[in-house]
Amino acid sequence: MVALFVRYFLMNVYQFMIYSSFFFSESSFLSSPCKLLRTFYLNGLHKPGDVILGGLFEVHYSSVFPEQTFTSAPHQPSCQGFDTLGFRHAMTMAFAVEEINKNPSLLPNVTLGYSLYDNCATLSVGFSAALALASGQEERFSIQESCSGTPPVVGIVGDPFSTFSIAASNVLGLYRLPMVSYFATCSCLSDRQRFPSFFRSIPSDAFQVRAMIQILKHFGWTWAGLLVSDDDYGLHVSRSFQTDLTRSGGGCLAYTEVLPWGDNPREYKRIVDVMTKSTARVVIVFAHQMHMIQLMEQVVKQNVTGLQWIASEAWTLLEGLQIPAFSPFLGGTLGIAIRRGEIPGLRDFLLRIHPDQHSNISANSMVKQFWEHTFQCRFPLPPAGSAEDAGARCTGREDLNSVTTDLLNVSELRPEYNIYKAVYALAHALTDMLSCVPGRGPFSGSRCASLQTLELWQLTHYLGRVNFTTPFGDQVTFDENGDALPIYDVMNWVWLPDGRIKVQSVGNVQRSASKEEELTIDEAKVFWNFESKKPPRSVCSDSCPPGTHMVRRKGEPLCCFYCVPCSEGKVSNENDSLDCFNCPEDFWSNPQRDHCIPKKTEFLSYQEPLGICLTVTSLLGTSICAVILGIFIYHRSTPIVRANNSELSFLLLVSLKLCFLCSLLFIGRPRLWTCQLRHAVFGISFVLCVSCILVRTMVVLAVFKASKPGGGANLKWFGAVQQRGTVFALTCVQVAICTTWIVTASPVPHKNTQYHNDKIVYECVVGSIIGFSALLGYISVLAILSCVLAFLARNLPDNFNEAKLITFSMLIFCAVWVAFVPAYINSPGKYADAVEVFAILASSFGLLVALFGPKCYIILLRPERNTKKAIMGHRTTKC
Repeated sequence: MVALFVRYFLMNVYQFMIYSSFFFSESSFLSSPCKLLRTFYLNGLHKPGDVILGGLFEVHYSSVFPEQTFTSAPHQPSCQGFDTLGFRHAMTMAFAVEEINKNPSLLPNVTLGYSLYDNCATLSVGFSAALALASGQEERFSIQESCSGTPPVVGIVGDPFSTFSIAASNVLGLYRLPMVSYFATCSCLSDRQRFPSFFRSIPSDAFQVRAMIQILKHFGWTWAGLLVSDDDYGLHVSRSFQTDLTRSGGGCLAYTEVLPWGDNPREYKRIVDVMTKSTARVVIVFAHQMHMIQLMEQVVKQNVTGLQWIASEAWTLLEGLQIPAFSPFLGGTLGIAIRRGEIPGLRDFLLRIHPDQHSNISANSMVKQFWEHTFQCRFPLPPAGSAEDAGARCTGREDLNSVTTDLLNVSELRPEYNIYKAVYALAHALTDMLSCVPGRGPFSGSRCASLQTLELWQLTHYLGRVNFTTPFGDQVTFDENGDALPIYDVMNWVWLPDGRIKVQSVGNVQRSASKEEELTIDEAKVFWNFESKKPPRSVCSDSCPPGTHMVRRKGEPLCCFYCVPCSEGKVSNENDSLDCFNCPEDFWSNPQRDHCIPKKTEFLSYQEPLGICLTVTSLLGTSICAVILGIFIYHRSTPIVRANNSELSFLLLVSLKLCFLCSLLFIGRPRLWTCQLRHAVFGISFVLCVSCILVRTMVVLAVFKASKPGGGANLKWFGAVQQRGTVFALTCVQVAICTTWIVTASPVPHKNTQYHNDKIVYECVVGSIIGFSALLGYISVLAILSCVLAFLARNLPDNFNEAKLITFSMLIFCAVWVAFVPAYINSPGKYADAVEVFAILASSFGLLVALFGPKCYIILLRPERNTKKAIMGHRTTKC
């Protein structure tokens, strides 16, 4: 059978090429007649007219090739299996032509005719019919000197099959013969270089694929299987579906299987096994009725339920699949269907069809075949009374209203509506062409085209520019690829209680002004064939929630992935995030990692327990200094106050108070002024304090030496003025150090994120290590010097030896600050400030207690010892 098919197909092509060499070009034998080498015996329907339109339809859905040899004359295959819907398609074109001829605004003074052929759902027959339309069927004609005149047909409506359209357009496109298909959807036909004169009133599969992807995205189905037929229609879909699906981010395919032609139960069983084992719950099928019937037989046999079927326009409305046996499995199917339209007057036209008497349709085999199929009768064949005429005979008096036939069901006109638009598109193109004003034409030299000198590419030019609106309200125009404005209806198969299937429209998908597909679905109307009565879930991996990101599974499709939580400091705030992004500098990820929150700020605050304790301690020290200062002022005339230079004591108490108060600058959020003042005030206060102690120590030594013979001259260098001057001079050195430090490299507040990623540690950077070291170094030098001098005077013979107290206080001071350095260096953030405050308070309390504790004890609790005699009178026996 395959060999016969190939042979027959090649013979037709060969004959057409021989004939067309005469028909489409000038011949050297201008005076000789041209004769067809062979007549194509095709099942057709014809109507004469000034201009003829061709049509190709599937009136029969199979054909049988006769047995023949290479030496015998070729015979036409016989068409079998009458298709009433295909006949209705042909009649729709006949109706459109009749309606156009009655319309005075279209093709005035020109009568349209038609030649409609049956392709018998066979490539060789459809291809032969297309060539017959292009070349004509006259037995003989003489070739004129000029190959001019109206072609046999100026345009063809059809073919309905993509493969047939490809075959015909590959040849007819060479001569720019316009073809307007109403059902061929292969996206490959949009190739303008390969098919320059092909148009269609149905959207291409490219749009159908994108429409299905919109349905998948609408219901969140990211994991689906794809089944396609083994032809151009299915294979082109297979190539483009995965590409478009990946590009749109709508998901990926779990499997792709090709449905074979012919009876192949083993292959269909294997495909159903693949569907069963897959986790995909959605199955998309681009196939024809034959494929679906064989597939569903295996589905029923294996009882494969729980699948959501998505149907292409090729089988969405096929009644052959809407049977009770398939209903439990195909119920709930969502499908893409051709746009439904209304054609007023079509039913009345169909009712007037008659095999013998009709003013517009001549008696012919196609109408007779419909009559015989509908009324189950036979017209007599000549000679009458032959054996083949056995059975009921057709009389011609049968009534179409008395039978149930799909021909008259015009409630769902979908392919017919596309045929109607295709015929009107050709009519509008012819009208525009004939309306051309001479001298203003679109061709070279501003020429216009005419029927007498028509070149087919001229009509193709006008066809590409038609723009009109149907009575149903749809705009008809073609883009640069010959494709119509895309729009589809979304259909749903409702499984009724009686086992039947009802197909209802639940939405539509069309191209928007931005050239994006817009899907509209009324979900309340959708029937779901599941216990939950809700859309199924079909995903390879569950969606990754915010706070996680997708990591692909090695060797698996993009839709299969792991959900990995974002790391600290990174977040993802949407589902199925490919990666986590870093939070801004001052923000950190929350525990759920789904949004950034401001980082916690850390500094030595007045509100936290540590800050409160240090603040209270600082204020306590300040208060004690104030109390002691008040005691000393009140008892300033007593010997113990006067004995050690009351002025230096007062100044020392004031400096200690400043030391206590300066610690408050280290508490609270660091600001520029606090950073600049804290170390300056701290340094100056402690230098003032240590300077007073140093001067007092020197005074003690000078007084002791003055008590020896010849030592009185030393006292003149330690008068009150000299003491004040020395303290002032030593303090000015520290003021100079602090001023230089602040001017050259001022301490500034800083947000430190090195200690904690989720915290901002506010701190004051010293600005200059040298400046900070000079400040501490100067204090240390004075403190060590005071400690050494006090140590040397520790054994002076006074009853109340000031040098001992100074020595003890300076030892505490030095011990505190020696311990401070490593503790400060190793303490992060606010704890560094706390260590410094603690050192300030500890050393200040050490000086306060050591220097003024014994004196207050005597003043307040032992007033009898607060006498000059008690302080200076007692001497050791050595003296």
